[in-house]
Amino acid sequence: MQKFNAKMNVSKVDQRRYILSDPRNLAILQRIYQLEEHQLSKEDKKLILFIRTQLKRDWQTPVIVFLNKLLKKYNNA
Repeated sequence: MQKFNAKMNVSKVDQRRYILSDPRNLAILQRIYQLEEHQLSKEDKKLILFIRTQLKRDWQTPVIVFLNKLLKKYNNA
């Protein structure tokens, strides 16, 4: 895995919101910041938001919500 930039600027909101003691999480957040500089598609934006949830302590709840939405989508089809 590529090393992350230890001097990256992490917003205060993200510092409070996410578990950043793990260097892998910092690497993920750095890539998110890089991607957010681009014009992302609606689907890519949703994916980035979902990936951000995986940096939280309680990452399971957003996964359950996401899966429930998918189930609803395909059960109603």
